[in-house]
Amino acid sequence: MTPDRTAALLDFMALADRLKHVERRGRTRGPDGTDRNENSAEHCWNVALVAVLLHGEVEDKPDLGHVLAMIAAHDLVEIEAGDTFAYDEAHLLTQAARERAAADVVFGVLPPDLGQRLRALWEEFEEGTTKEARFAMACDRAQGMMQGVIGTGHWRHAGIREEQTRGRMNPAREVAPAFEALIGLLYERARAGGMFAA
Repeated sequence: MTPDRTAALLDFMALADRLKHVERRGRTRGPDGTDRNENSAEHCWNVALVAVLLHGEVEDKPDLGHVLAMIAAHDLVEIEAGDTFAYDEAHLLTQAARERAAADVVFGVLPPDLGQRLRALWEEFEEGTTKEARFAMACDRAQGMMQGVIGTGHWRHAGIREEQTRGRMNPAREVAPAFEALIGLLYERARAGGMFAA
């Protein structure tokens, strides 16, 4: 590796470290009972764990290495664009444009070959047309739902009713029976815990 390439990789890793400071709406509760918002880096790690756990549970197995690479890249644009809450209709209207502009900045820090590779992974996730992208999306959606259930049920506080979540969760449920089972159980627990707005 040349000194310039090494420096570019280090600069990108320093930039990527900022993902730890992008706050999400999902809450996480510590063993002492205190809670706080999760960050996007924690979210990505948790999505990767969901992928590892559910990969063996699906019949039409995607390439797990490719899925994990996509998960590692899928939220890097949030370093510049910030996280968009799934039920914030106003911000959802501008999300695609904000994230495309952020992708230019974030992936532009890398040497061109790596920048193109990571951007392609991000675009594949966003387009959702490959088996790997659909599996990664389902893991992402399942993690968001799980965080609401094991965290503090942020939907009730945000005024989100159960029926509002269906449009987001149903595509993930359709990827494989394992996702239907997991997400179905999460809905049961959310209802039992009164976690949705009335």
